[in-house]
This record gives sequence, structure tokens and C-alpha cells, in this order.
Amino acid sequence: MKVAFHTDQLWFSAPGGIGTYVRELASALAAMDEGPELVTFQVGPHPESADPPDVEVPGSIRSLYPRWALTARPLLPAPLHACDLVHATNHAAIPPAAEGKGLVVTVHDLAFDVFPEAFPPMWRWLYRAGVRAAARRADVILVPSRSTANDLQDRHGVAPERIRVTPLASALPATQRDVGEVLGRTGIERPYVLCPATLEPRKNQVRLIRAYRQVAPEVPHALVLAGPDGWSVGEVDRELSRPGPGRVVRTGWLNRQDLDALYRGADAVAYVSLYEGFGLPVVEAMQRGVPVLGSTTAAVADTAGEAALLVEPTEVSAIAEGLAQILEDESLREDLVQKGRGRSSTFSWMQTARATLDAYHDAGRGVGGLRT
Repeated sequence: MKVAFHTDQLWFSAPGGIGTYVRELASALAAMDEGPELVTFQVGPHPESADPPDVEVPGSIRSLYPRWALTARPLLPAPLHACDLVHATNHAAIPPAAEGKGLVVTVHDLAFDVFPEAFPPMWRWLYRAGVRAAARRADVILVPSRSTANDLQDRHGVAPERIRVTPLASALPATQRDVGEVLGRTGIERPYVLCPATLEPRKNQVRLIRAYRQVAPEVPHALVLAGPDGWSVGEVDRELSRPGPGRVVRTGWLNRQDLDALYRGADAVAYVSLYEGFGLPVVEAMQRGVPVLGSTTAAVADTAGEAALLVEPTEVSAIAEGLAQILEDESLREDLVQKGRGRSSTFSWMQTARATLDAYHDAGRGVGGLRT
């Protein structure tokens, strides 16, 4: 099987979770004995430092993405027509498949529907138009969680037989980076609670800060916000400018080695996001034996199973109570660490690749029902 595999996200200035997905899935598919042949393609010229794609699609993202979503034109270059199917790996861009060929689209989440204010207008429009195009044209739609599958059915009317759940896995490498060195360089003192996420309203750092300040007089821990500034970061800035007990440290963007070290040095990870497609930091923390305070948000709960302490993310008092429990109850912490290690072992990129390959075969056969 030959698959036209879209890789634009790899050279974005902030590749983010979608970039991780593209990189890790492509690598896992390539490592399979009976895996597909991937023909990678990108829109426009790629940076000299990046691995060049197999095919460069002429044009620009600003022009092609909307045209693909609205009209399914222009067609992809001739070398991609020979592929058995197209895999659109980013739901903002839905390239057209050649007549009689399959189309697979990955929809990572529907945050743009649930929290439209958290996205710049251009990208909000692109995501919405892309998902609508996927709902019309994709033979199979891949999602990282049952929660996102339900959202697609409820909000966009996609039939369940066209959706495949392909969970993600940790892509953060285990390193030998010295925890003490990283803490010294970033101005962090032990003990601390780590929140690894982009600073934006959907990640719920404002409520987390308020909850932390409620428990700070009773615990010695700092709160570490580890992630780059995102959309509407001013809300976090305003909350941090208010006086309050405890110590809150912002690290900004971190490379993967430093982030691994911060995970390993943390007493707990707090990930009380309001909405997720999967919740990868939950798996990353569990993999390293760090107890997790998560949210009852459907996707985070799906990912965590019974291996995290889950709280209602819109209630500051519930987050505060959860923080106190996970920091002070040693038997709870030991139970979560044990369950977390077991839970994290159930996720792997090879499993994601196998499920994706099954979806490719279904799309090639027209199992979704859009082609006869």
C-alpha cells in the first residue's frame, strides 16, 4: 500500500502535538514489517534544515488549505495520484484524494468548537472548515480518544462506522539529564508540582493557580508552569500579578531533555485541562512514576483510567482539595504511581501504527460507505 502522507506540521515554528503525532506515527509505520510505503508531501518550500518531503506541493498554506476544504481543489501533484490513499494528518488541511482512492483524516480534537475564543480567527476558521470537509469526504476519520469520537458524532454528524480510535503514546524521551542542574538553571526549588502545558485558557492554569494558593500555606511545594505562552496568556499574567502565598515559577518553552528532568523531579503533575483530545502529559507523567492530578474532562479521564486522581476542573475548591490529597496522602501517591506505570505501558506508537494501518485498509476498501 502506498500512502500520500501530509507532513506540513513538522516545519511549523511550533510543531506542537500534531507535529509529534506526524513524526512518531511516520516512524512507527516505517518500522513495521508489512507497513505502507509513505510518500510524504508538504505545501510550499521547506526550510533547508528540515528533512525534505518526497513531494513539494506548489502554493501556500493560506491559499491551499481553504480551497481544499471548500472545493476539494486543486488536485495534488501527479506523483501523489499513484498512491492508494491520502492521509490528512492535520484537520486544518484536507487534501483531495484522486478519484477512486481513499481519504483518511486525523481529527485531533474539537477544541475550536468547544473553546473558539482560544484560537486566532484564521486557524479557528480553518479547523472548522477542515472538519466539515472531513465529515463530507473522508472514508475513515482517526481520533485519539473515544471522547473525540463522540464529539464528532454529536457535533458534526459523522457516522460511528467511519471513525477509528487510535490512541497516542508518549514521545518524550527518557534522558540522563541531571535534575538538579535543570532546576538550578530554571530557578526551581524542590519540592514542586509540575503543570506541563501551553499557557492558555483551555489548559486552565488560572484556576490551578488559585487552587494552589489555597493549599500553599499547608504544603512546602512550589507550582511550576512549564510551557510556552499561548493564546490569551494575559489571563495567567493577571492572575500571577495578584499577591498570594506560595511560589509559582514559569519556565517558558523547554526542550525535551529539560522537560523530562522536570517530570522526574516533580512530586506530582497537575493537568486539570478543560478540554483535550487525548491528554498526553498524563501518560508522560505516569511513565516516569509521578502521581497525576487530572481533570474529569472526558478525554483526560479516558486516558488516565483509574490511575490518576480526577477532579472537576471548573471548581477551584475541588482542584485545591485534590492537590492537598495528592501531596499529603502517601498511600494514595503510592497507589497512583503503581497504577500509573501499568496504565502508561498500554500505550505505544507501534500500537497506534497498527491501528492506523487497519484504518488504511478499511479506507482502501471503502468501508466508510462514501465510495462504492
